Amino acid sequence: MAKARVQHAVTVGVAEHGNSAMLVTVGPSGELLDRRKIDLTHDLPTHPYHHEGSWAVGRYADSPWARAISLPDAVALVERVHEAAARGARENLERLASAVPMLIESIAIRVCPPLPATTIERIKDTRAANVADSIMYREALATAAQSRGWSVRWYDRERVFKQAAAALGGKDIDKFLTAMGKSVGPPWQAKHKLAAAAALAAQAPQPSSK
Repeated sequence: MAKARVQHAVTVGVAEHGNSAMLVTVGPSGELLDRRKIDLTHDLPTHPYHHEGSWAVGRYADSPWARAISLPDAVALVERVHEAAARGARENLERLASAVPMLIESIAIRVCPPLPATTIERIKDTRAANVADSIMYREALATAAQSRGWSVRWYDRERVFKQAAAALGGKDIDKFLTAMGKSVGPPWQAKHKLAAAAALAAQAPQPSSK
């Protein structure tokens, strides 16, 4: 006999894109409690590592959209965006917690690869500069969630749908997510499904640390 699914918590799944993110909040029985798009920053460049940082070190200098900026100015801009993202994450999670009628206990965010330690190192490293902006926004949400006492579950985009299906006791995850979308109506796109799957997968019992 298959073991019953253990469900206790309300979980938020995150599918981020640039400085925006789709948040899908799922209840203890897999029901959708909230769906919202948030913006973590406003009136600031959304990719300061990849754009302004690259221009500062001479990458993409021949591109028609490039503009002159010094490395110190690029670093200062990155720090401003970091601060704005942190503030936006705190404010948006506060609004979400106030809107959901149940206690949120965890949040599922796409796992972040390691980066060089400093802003300058991240700007100068082409690979790091390509992903640092996205990681900045994910980490802002993780920090804001932890400050609220939520646990952070890091998910792998390539495995999360299979993990969500396992958390549902082997149900057809595509059918489950389609039904979830029909229950709330459009929009219900790939990013909504990803966020929902991440939330569902995060509700599976966690391995013992022993």
